[in-house]
Amino acid sequence: MEVKLIAITRYLGGNGTAEELIEAAGRACYRSEPKGQPGEFVQRRIGEGHESIIEHASATFDISGISRACSHQLVRHRIASYSQESQRYVDMSAPEFVVPPSVSGNAEAEAAFERFCDTVSSAYSELRELGIRKEDARFLLPNATATRIIVTMNFRSWRHFIETRALDPGAQWEIRELARRVLDVLNEQAPSVFGDLHARA
Repeated sequence: MEVKLIAITRYLGGNGTAEELIEAAGRACYRSEPKGQPGEFVQRRIGEGHESIIEHASATFDISGISRACSHQLVRHRIASYSQESQRYVDMSAPEFVVPPSVSGNAEAEAAFERFCDTVSSAYSELRELGIRKEDARFLLPNATATRIIVTMNFRSWRHFIETRALDPGAQWEIRELARRVLDVLNEQAPSVFGDLHARA
């Protein structure tokens, strides 16, 4: 799995940070002037439940090497923008597969998993050689097929994603790992917005 930050909101004033933009939005609500400590101001507003101001900042990640099963969970977070690798147009004759840790830690299970993946790859290639279009050959591909997706959410939506996917012990292992990696990056970029979640992770 690779999780790479490729864009984040920058404020055109001050030092250009997303936190300064959030402070500016919050201070518009209170008609108050900046006091040089945007982080403290933002933390207080979040603590009070005033999270609408963090919707003004957003972050975009390039995520690859996750399974389609994981991406199906990810896209359930609707207040976001997604651009995913298309199995309809991309040739999947040599797909990569994500192997769950429970499978890779069991020699018999791993052998069964590999046999299945080999069968899928062979059948896909055979259909393509028979002139079957990629959009129909993809019906053979399992949820384990690796994918790439670009995701943009505003900070409020990222907080919700992290709370439900990284901090909930019942979350599935792959989406939980993804959410924790996103949290690590966002905490570096905007600790006043994500620091409380990072402390709980």
